[in-house]
Amino acid sequence: MRRSELVRILDAVPTFSNPDPALEQLVTPPERAADLLLEALARGDLEGRTVADLGTGTGRLAIGAARLGARRVEAYDVDPGAISVGRAASPDDVDWRVSEIADVRTDADTVVMNPPFGAQKRGADRAFWSVAFAQPRAVYAFALADSRTFIQRLAVARGARVEAQRPVDWTLGPTFRHHRKRAVEVPVDLWVLRAEGPQP
Repeated sequence: MRRSELVRILDAVPTFSNPDPALEQLVTPPERAADLLLEALARGDLEGRTVADLGTGTGRLAIGAARLGARRVEAYDVDPGAISVGRAASPDDVDWRVSEIADVRTDADTVVMNPPFGAQKRGADRAFWSVAFAQPRAVYAFALADSRTFIQRLAVARGARVEAQRPVDWTLGPTFRHHRKRAVEVPVDLWVLRAEGPQP
């Protein structure tokens, strides 16, 4: 699939009708979602693999993974409304699951995620990383540039290795009612990590 076609598919995924600031329900830009998914595809971690999307929202990453040939896709989110939107957009390609992140148990080969950046609640992303590193698997994720040291230290502590980390262009439009600017550039990194499983 050409990148332009994938971006069109991802851009067509419905977004939140009334995003919740407390849950940091920000939509992953379709171009960045395509970057993450194509990186996973190129590294052999998507096609024919089982994939878990943690904090899926309305499912942009999950639906993209299914379209790119994942064998099974599990999409987890705490918001049943977001899951309903995703399920309506892709009823047969994805296993949609309402769950608190701390309750997620998955044996997926690959994790994809755009976890909360921690703007509303400091450390909101930590539970997502804990689930991602819970067993051997590939992890593809977005995070604020401010989180680099935390992610690197956590990776070392959990026996994961960083295969790639690079800044990406990330423009945030007015998502919540308190947002006044038309667009804000956010310093975000794309991470590729290889988890070796929890350390004793």
